[in-house]
Amino acid sequence: MTGLELSRKYFDAFGRQAIVDKFPEISDKIAVGLCGEGSECLGYDDGVSSDHDFEPGFCVFIPDDTDEHTIFRLERAYAKLPQEFEGYSRSHLAPVGGRRHGVIKIGDFFEKFTGSRDGELSLGAWAVIPSHYLLSATNGEVFYDGSGEFTKIRERLEKMPEDARLKRLAGNLLLSKQAGQYNFLRCIEHGEYGAAQLAAIEFSRHIISAVFLLNNKYEPFYKWTFRALRELPVLPELSDILEFLISTESNKKTAENKYGIIEDVCSMVITELQNAGITDAICGDLEKHAYSVNDKIKDNDLRTQNVLMSV
Repeated sequence: MTGLELSRKYFDAFGRQAIVDKFPEISDKIAVGLCGEGSECLGYDDGVSSDHDFEPGFCVFIPDDTDEHTIFRLERAYAKLPQEFEGYSRSHLAPVGGRRHGVIKIGDFFEKFTGSRDGELSLGAWAVIPSHYLLSATNGEVFYDGSGEFTKIRERLEKMPEDARLKRLAGNLLLSKQAGQYNFLRCIEHGEYGAAQLAAIEFSRHIISAVFLLNNKYEPFYKWTFRALRELPVLPELSDILEFLISTESNKKTAENKYGIIEDVCSMVITELQNAGITDAICGDLEKHAYSVNDKIKDNDLRTQNVLMSV
């Protein structure tokens, strides 16, 4: 059973009656679900995941102006829910929002990941908030939303503005060029094989970010990056290619083959940039494509900011 399934079943079995039905004065203002940090919110949990923070539980999202007495009553009601369910035990719960489950103010939840309590962000903020934070603010599942306000904020954050996406994409393309097309072979020539391996890793890291942006998807925290990459509709095949690139030794014997792989990856990414109509460059140099992508940004202030501001 996945964490989302466990959470939903636990809410249906006990939470709805204890939280929603017994608090009619606030039931039309709260939301309940499982969202935020943790592999279970992505649907990526497995047998290994259950060794920590895996328990029957859910989040009770309450309006920011909820009075302290009501918060106390909600916390107490949540604490009294059964400690065992479907063979799993609940862990100790800290005060409001202190853990991943329990009673959490709506504003506190979104501010933690985006800096905004209502999901309203400036274009500059959109350009720099870490992608995995935006994913944490919009992942998981909402089981109940009395007013729809929590869901409305999530929907506000689900898609990055196009200009912010292009700024991030341009920066990642430029750094991919620097690490892969330029520095990898130079490190080999210097006999700095450890540095060459770092260059391959940096190239792969920024190419992965570029691919998520090409797919209009938020990139997860690094330990789930390759799994999520394999599920993307555009360029999922890069998962195996990049894994080979960063997991095999970099030295004089492997340099030619690995550099050929780097150029092949660049060509694949450039093809997708051209298919999407977001570059006018016609060459194999990622740097030129990076600046061409940046030129597509409509907002003058963002376009004229340093191309690396988002990375």
